[in-house]
Amino acid sequence: MSEPDQAEAKPTFEEARAELEKIVGELESGRAGLEEALALWQRGEELHRICLAKLDAAQGAIEELGRRAGDARPE
Repeated sequence: MSEPDQAEAKPTFEEARAELEKIVGELESGRAGLEEALALWQRGEELHRICLAKLDAAQGAIEELGRRAGDARPE
C-alpha cells in the first residue's frame, strides 16, 4: 500500500480556510470561466465541509473539557 499523496491528504483548518478565501476571491473577481468557476465552487464546497467538521470536532473537545473541569470542582 502506498502513502497517500499530499493532494489527497486533508488540509489543516488553517490551510482549508486560506484556500477557501482564495477561491472566494477568484470567484468574486469574475475572471474564471464557467468550467473553472464550477470546479472552484466544488472545491470550495469540499473545503467548507472540512472546516465545519474540524470546528465541530474542536467544539466537542472544548465541551468535554468543560464537563471534566466541572466534574473536578470541589463542592
